[in-house]
Amino acid sequence: MREFVAKKVQAVPPSGLRRFFDIVSSMDGVISLGIGEPDFVTPPGILRAGIASLESGETHYTSNLGMRELREALAEHLERLYGVRYDPETELLITVGVSEALYLALAATVDPGDEVIVPEPCFVAYDPEVMLAGGVPVGVPTYAAYDFQLLASDLEKAITPRTKALLLGYPSNPTGAVMSRERLLEVARLADKHDLLVISDELYDRLVYGSEHTCFASLPGMRSRTILLGGFSKTYAMTGWRLGYAAAPAELLDAMHKVHQYTIMSAPTPAQHAALNALKDGEEAVQAARAEYDRRRRLIVNGLNGIGLSCFEPKGAFFVFPSVAVTGLSDEEFCEQLLREERVACVPGSAFGPSGAGYVRCSYATAYEKIEQALERIAHFAQRHG
Repeated sequence: MREFVAKKVQAVPPSGLRRFFDIVSSMDGVISLGIGEPDFVTPPGILRAGIASLESGETHYTSNLGMRELREALAEHLERLYGVRYDPETELLITVGVSEALYLALAATVDPGDEVIVPEPCFVAYDPEVMLAGGVPVGVPTYAAYDFQLLASDLEKAITPRTKALLLGYPSNPTGAVMSRERLLEVARLADKHDLLVISDELYDRLVYGSEHTCFASLPGMRSRTILLGGFSKTYAMTGWRLGYAAAPAELLDAMHKVHQYTIMSAPTPAQHAALNALKDGEEAVQAARAEYDRRRRLIVNGLNGIGLSCFEPKGAFFVFPSVAVTGLSDEEFCEQLLREERVACVPGSAFGPSGAGYVRCSYATAYEKIEQALERIAHFAQRHG
C-alpha cells in the first residue's frame, strides 16, 4: 500500500508538550503551572454579549472578513493604542484564534524552500507551521543574559538569500520576554536592509508589566512589510471562544483572506459579538487582570530566585522561565521528577526549541495561593536535588 501521509507532515515532530500533559492527566492532586491560559472566567459583560447574540438568533455566517462593526472597533483600538491605522474593509481579518491567523500568514506568503527565521525559545507551533507551509524554519537562539530578547547581530548571521520572513513572538511564550523599542528598531533596520516580511505575533500585547509594548508595525517604515497577529484569548480570558485577527497591507491581507475563505468561511458569530463588547467595554477587566497577574509574577519570580532556581524578570505574558541547571537535572528530568515527587507540573524548556534546554516554563495564570503551595513543593524538591 502506498504511503499516503504527506512528507511535510511526516517531517513535523510530535509536540513536546503532549507527552508531558498526558502524564499530568493521569495524576491526582497536581498543582499545574503548565497550562498557558488565563484561570479567570470571561468577564460578565463579554459573556452576556455572546449569550445575547445567540438568544437574538445571530447564529449564521458573518462576512468572511468578520463583522464590519467588529473590524471597525478593532481598527480604532489599534490606532488608539499604537498609532497605526488599518482599513477595516481591506486590511483586517477576523480569524479562529491567532493560531489560524498564523497559519494564514504562512500559507499565503511562504513558497517551498523559503526560509523563515524564528527566534527561540518560541511557541511550540511556530516551527511546525512554517514546515507545513512548505518553508524551512531557521532558529536563532536568544539568551537569559539579554532577557531573551532577539539580538540584531544574531539575526543578521542567520539571513541568507533564501530568507523570506522573520516570525517574531513578543511578549514571548514561553519566556515572558518583552523586546525593547531600541532592539526592535535594530531588527526593523535589518528587515528593511534585507527586504524581509515580518510576521509579528503580539497576542500578549496587553499583558506587560513595568514596561511598554511596542507594536512592530508602528515602527518607521514597518507597516508595509508587517503582518500583525493578535487575539482576544489572553487579554480578555476568551481562550475557548477561539477568536483572533490579522492586520496587514491590503495585498497581503487579500492573499490571507483567499486561504481563509476556502478553509474557514468565517469565525464563530457569537464570539465576534463577545469580542465587540470586549473592545468597547472590557478595559476595566483588562486592567484588573493585569494587576493580578503582576502580583503573581512578583511572587513566583522572587520565590524561584529564593529557592535558587535563577530566573530573569519577565516583563510580559504570564510565564517565567527559570534555569534548573543547579539541580544537575535536564529540563525534562526536572519536570518529570518534580511532577512525580511533588505533584507540581511545569513544562520542559526544550519543548520550545534547543535554546530552551536547561530551563522550564512555569505559568502564573493560576491562583496566588496555589502558586504559594507550588513554591513550597518546588523548594522541597530543590533541597533534595542540590
